[in-house]
Amino acid sequence: MKNKDLREELIRCKEEGELSRAAIDMFMLMSERFGQKLTYVIEADRSDCKATAIMDCYQYWRGYNPEYPNAFAYITQIIKNGYAKGYRKLYGKMALSQKYL
Repeated sequence: MKNKDLREELIRCKEEGELSRAAIDMFMLMSERFGQKLTYVIEADRSDCKATAIMDCYQYWRGYNPEYPNAFAYITQIIKNGYAKGYRKLYGKMALSQKYL
C-alpha cells in the first residue's frame, strides 16, 4: 500500500462523509503489520489490541487534514496509540512480569 493511495482514499471518504470498505481494509492491513512487531505473553491480547487500534482508526479518520501529504503517518500514529490504549486496558500500569505472578 502506498501513501498516495491511502491519502486519496481518505480524501474521497471525507468528501462522501463515510468510510469506504477499501479504507477499512487499509486500516486493517496497517494494523496487522504494526502488530507483528510487538510481543505479547498471551496471543489473544494481540487481537484485543489490534481491535482497539482499528476502532480508533474508525473513530478518528475524519481528523485527517488533506493539506498534509502524509496520511500514512497520521493513520500509523492512530494505530500506535490504539495498541497502547488496548495494552493499558489489559495490563494497566502494572509491569507485565508482575501481572502473572
